[in-house]
Amino acid sequence: MERDFIKDLINLVKNSNVKALRIKTQDVEIEIETHEPKEELKDQPQPSVEEFKHQEILPPSEDVQKEEKKLHVIKSPLVGTFYRSPAPGAPPFVEEGDLVSPGQVLCIIEALKVMNEIESDVRGRVEKILVENGETVEYGQPLFLIDTDV
Repeated sequence: MERDFIKDLINLVKNSNVKALRIKTQDVEIEIETHEPKEELKDQPQPSVEEFKHQEILPPSEDVQKEEKKLHVIKSPLVGTFYRSPAPGAPPFVEEGDLVSPGQVLCIIEALKVMNEIESDVRGRVEKILVENGETVEYGQPLFLIDTDV
């Protein structure tokens, strides 16, 4: 097939209602498709700046305000079982609301019968404990949220 013939085919598809054309011979196979924007998107009215100016802006709820705080996330460095205390029946290492320091043990993750102490790497207040005692955790899974603005 000649180059001019292929160009003519492309122009034919472009300038017609044909959405796709496929020609196959022993030696050559040509497939031409048009990719026009969808009509429904072209016809939709776009919102104006004036419409946005008059929208009612509500104050954030209390939950949203809490989430806006910059909280430090302590993540699991390995896969294993999460324990909040050093032994069954012992008090937990930390509770929500406790102040923690860098190097303070927050929990233990048991992996392959080895007890790995997970320490805080920041100073702050424990805002949320995200995992239940005895739960299996994955690598990189968030364990604690620490508020460092205290």
